[in-house]
Amino acid sequence: MIEVLSVSKQFNGQEVLKEITATFRNGEVSLIIGQSGAGKTVLLKCIVGLFTPEKGKILYDGRDISSMDKKEIRHLRQEIGMLFQNSALFDSMSVLENVMFPLDMFSSMTYNERRKRAMFCLDRVGLSEAQYKNPDELSGGMQKRVAIARAIALEPKYLFCDEPNSGLDPQTSLKIDELIHGITTEFGITTIVNTHDMNSVMGIGDHVLYLANGNLAWEGNKDNILNSDNELLNNFLFSSDLVKKVKEMSLK
Repeated sequence: MIEVLSVSKQFNGQEVLKEITATFRNGEVSLIIGQSGAGKTVLLKCIVGLFTPEKGKILYDGRDISSMDKKEIRHLRQEIGMLFQNSALFDSMSVLENVMFPLDMFSSMTYNERRKRAMFCLDRVGLSEAQYKNPDELSGGMQKRVAIARAIALEPKYLFCDEPNSGLDPQTSLKIDELIHGITTEFGITTIVNTHDMNSVMGIGDHVLYLANGNLAWEGNKDNILNSDNELLNNFLFSSDLVKKVKEMSLK
């Protein structure tokens, strides 16, 4: 579980996050949504420790990240998996080597143990047959799946995903969403996803936070998001023709 308690963040005197409080639970996919500039990425970077808030606390299972020493921070980093927007795979490494990379860096496993763990992760995302290929031989969706395998290689407690469906077609996006949700529930991970994809919200939004102008303007889930009376949220949601049609169908 991750707790964000009254977190505020400023840049050049401008408040980008304003007293954000939220709880992200184990086994749930939490989605952070909002317009560009709403503070989504800043909040995510504060949570992972890349930005230091001017005010508030961020707790990982009760541990305050701001009071950790270097050793504790290093240990926490080993509990975190990251899925980057562009996958961030190493072109000079094979698929298997990419997935083994965090194990090579942070684990004390033998080579055979690291390889076995990496193959387990590749099998979990359905890509064990691609182990010897290089990333540039794979489709965008396959690269995302390799990146997910790498993100879970160290058996993380916490998984952060930045726009995981960016650049993917709708069918592939659906598969990535299902994979992220399945891994989250299967392993009891606390997963936080920064996204613009409303299909993801409606498909896997166990917990949804809507940010507007640095404020937490609404909080709920995929089952009640379409029935909110929050004007800011509705203006954001129903700018999408797809969501309009989904709501119209739900009212019939």
